[in-house]
Amino acid sequence: MREHGRGPGPRGFRPPWWPENEPFPPRGPGPWSGARRHFLRRVGLIVFAFFGITFLASALAVAAISGVLGLREHRGLVPAAAILGVLLLLAIVAVGRTARRMAGPMGEVMEAADRVSGGDYDARVDERGTPEMRRLARSFNAMTERLRASEDHRRNLLADVTHELRTPLSVIRGNAEGMFDGLYPLDRTHLEPLIEETKVMSRLLDDLQTLSTAEAGALRLHRSPVDPGQLVEDVVAAFRTQAETAGVVLDAHVAPGLPEIDVDPVRIGEVLANLLSNALGHTPSDGSVVVEAEPASDGVSITVTDTGVGIPADALPHVFDRFVKSKDSGGAGLGLAIAKALVESHGGRITAESEPGHGTTMRVDLPRA
Repeated sequence: MREHGRGPGPRGFRPPWWPENEPFPPRGPGPWSGARRHFLRRVGLIVFAFFGITFLASALAVAAISGVLGLREHRGLVPAAAILGVLLLLAIVAVGRTARRMAGPMGEVMEAADRVSGGDYDARVDERGTPEMRRLARSFNAMTERLRASEDHRRNLLADVTHELRTPLSVIRGNAEGMFDGLYPLDRTHLEPLIEETKVMSRLLDDLQTLSTAEAGALRLHRSPVDPGQLVEDVVAAFRTQAETAGVVLDAHVAPGLPEIDVDPVRIGEVLANLLSNALGHTPSDGSVVVEAEPASDGVSITVTDTGVGIPADALPHVFDRFVKSKDSGGAGLGLAIAKALVESHGGRITAESEPGHGTTMRVDLPRA
């Protein structure tokens, strides 16, 4: 998706913070243009200056020692000085090669960083040079990959939110304009849809806020020791009337002696309610839904199993993604994404297993108190 009023850029996106009067992607020399050449030059000067000083200091030391010992005419000084010079020359070559192996990849990272700062999140560098430089290149590539994925996620989220808000806004605008133009009377029949659509928008915004807060780790949880069996019984009791109306058998199986879990009962209750609502909504009449609570290796496992239509195999890996829902599902497709975020904020884990035509099992693992 392209930002409104922006020109083309890498992957069809121009950063909103990019100056209007500057072309994107940037052309011509950037802030790191020629950085590799200058970096190599600096490293070379430092290396040769260091070994030059070392060579002179060594030569002066040899001369001083030979003068003190009266060995100026000693024939062994000439070979010693020659050997010292060769060793220093070899050291200079070896250190120079090492510095070049580091400076080259470093320059590539600097140039790639310039591209990333311009919004090109496809910038990558080759993993070469010393082990340290290969590790730096690997970390840089991982960073840019995460930036690219984050940017894709942001654009997809913006597109999904726009899509979800478009329908209620269209209903509100259509009815409001009709009443303003005198096409519709200002009565309860035409005002109720407006109120309902504003409620839809409000729920969507509340869900997005909860989801973003939980994913950022900033969700405030009111934890307390909770009996998981009682929590399951309370949620199942709240849905018994709905299950009876739909002709679905709803059962709860709680294993004895379950350990307490340290959770926010309201938030975990929301998770179980969402799973149970989905199970009842996708289970046909004469089907069944079973909620089980059993001990696990590090806490308690709660499963919601239905005999519904199941989840297609290609959709199963994405059931916890934002705005993912089946064609016959209501809502915005945020319920399972919120459930996942809430469970993980408690240090737990949620998984899904399904076989098309034979039902679905949602499993929530929560650590003991």
